[in-house]
Amino acid sequence: MDNPDLPYQPAPPRSPPNDVLVVEDNYMIAIDTADMLREIGIETVRTAGSVEQALEMIAAQAPQYGLLDVNMGGEMSFTIADHLLALGIPFAFATGYGDQYAFPQHFSATPMVVKPYSPERLRTVLMGDP
Repeated sequence: MDNPDLPYQPAPPRSPPNDVLVVEDNYMIAIDTADMLREIGIETVRTAGSVEQALEMIAAQAPQYGLLDVNMGGEMSFTIADHLLALGIPFAFATGYGDQYAFPQHFSATPMVVKPYSPERLRTVLMGDP
């Protein structure tokens, strides 16, 4: 059930987005994720290795979708998520740690992808299916 006190979470597109920003501080995971996204038909996959770099990339050209690693080398990606939310851009969190983190309440409905993930799971999240 929707909570009217929480900010609107933009709905993912029903077809794969053309431009996905992957925010991931582990280079190998970023490369593997980008390859999986291209495998499922994403035309443009951009990667950012830090919160600062991601915010700069969004300012330069907003993506159609964001896949955000929760823990970016000790810095949480919630600032990026808030920025995407303000722009109306759908996103999902990615984590290898399950639900250990205390997520801000307004992200309670945000999709989560647990690492390691498969192309099929990424497609499901990008298309807005549970």
